[in-house]
Amino acid sequence: MLPVAEAQRLVFERVKPLAARPMPLSDAALGLVLGEDIASDIDAPPFDKSMMDGYAIRSDDLAEGKATLAVIEEVSAGRTATRAVSQGQAIRIMTGAPIPAGADAVVPVERTKELPGNVVLLESKVTPGQHILPRGQEMTQGQAVLSRGCRLRPQELGLLAAVGRTAALVHPAPMVTVLPTGDEIVEPPQAPGPAQIRNSNGPMLAAQVRRAGGVPKPLGIARDQVEHLRTLIGEGLRGDVLILSGGVSAGKLDLVPGVLAELGVEPVFHKIEMKPGKPLFFGTRGPTLVFGLPGNPVSSLVCFELFVRPAIERLLALPQPGPHWLQASLQADFPYRTDRPTYHPACLWSEGPVWQVRIVPWGGSPDLRGLTVANAFALLPAGDHVHKADATLAVLKVE
Repeated sequence: MLPVAEAQRLVFERVKPLAARPMPLSDAALGLVLGEDIASDIDAPPFDKSMMDGYAIRSDDLAEGKATLAVIEEVSAGRTATRAVSQGQAIRIMTGAPIPAGADAVVPVERTKELPGNVVLLESKVTPGQHILPRGQEMTQGQAVLSRGCRLRPQELGLLAAVGRTAALVHPAPMVTVLPTGDEIVEPPQAPGPAQIRNSNGPMLAAQVRRAGGVPKPLGIARDQVEHLRTLIGEGLRGDVLILSGGVSAGKLDLVPGVLAELGVEPVFHKIEMKPGKPLFFGTRGPTLVFGLPGNPVSSLVCFELFVRPAIERLLALPQPGPHWLQASLQADFPYRTDRPTYHPACLWSEGPVWQVRIVPWGGSPDLRGLTVANAFALLPAGDHVHKADATLAVLKVE
């Protein structure tokens, strides 16, 4: 059996970011990674701009500390002044409007007193440039504003719109096909018969794919029949990643590895030194990554977080793909015996700069309900241990 770290290395060295391609810059691009550098096509702001509602004036007019000026015009955002400001004059101006010619400062309306046709400035001193955002202060035409490898958040999408971009080269989200297997599985709306269970792995894995940044494509349920498996696995191999759940152990009806081999999937490893999740299979066919996860739901979830999610993040070209481990202080003594390194459900939280972890009750790899009170997995080493309170554990956060 391979150690987890070696298995991860074998997976990650076979993952290349998906080639960047032109994509419309809608909210569908949120979370994706730019594949090109972006430059501004304009100066921003494109003119000297008022940052306040007030009066555009000549600062020299307040050299004596007080002035009454003639108001010659009013300018709102989206309009320009038709007159220049001369000595003894002011223009009423709104936030965002261009500074009129001749003016070099703005006095906020709160620091003035309005009279018919005039304004009294109550400021004791005005400096040139006061409350003015100069042209090009944010960016200038031709200046690089975003770099290749940048992950698109709402503010980056807003900036791209501000520089006139409606499309850009972006690394696309991988398409991930999800295929639970087993004659015992029925879909959630159906009442399970004797010896049947509902399909929880399919919805769970699809949600994990979505959370990781991929696009899930559920394929239904594959029965423990070679022909049915061959048809659905063949369809799944058209994606960037194929995730199977169940059928990868050593039982008589664990048919998945044989069908994968028949369809040209090159095995890389099968069985990992970990608990839960020992039967994990990984292989490739061309650029498609194939993960055969154990059928028990917690095993599937853990293997996804350790292997599939980091692979998806690498396909996305994320700058810091996982898995990301934290060091946390154990809240209470926890005796535990295990023959393999175990990823135990846990609750993780922070108290100031220190992460705290509490091991939660867990009934083993079929116990999906036990995970609903967990947001992390604590790594417990093989052997018979009493993990003492305040001991430091490696913890994988999965929220």
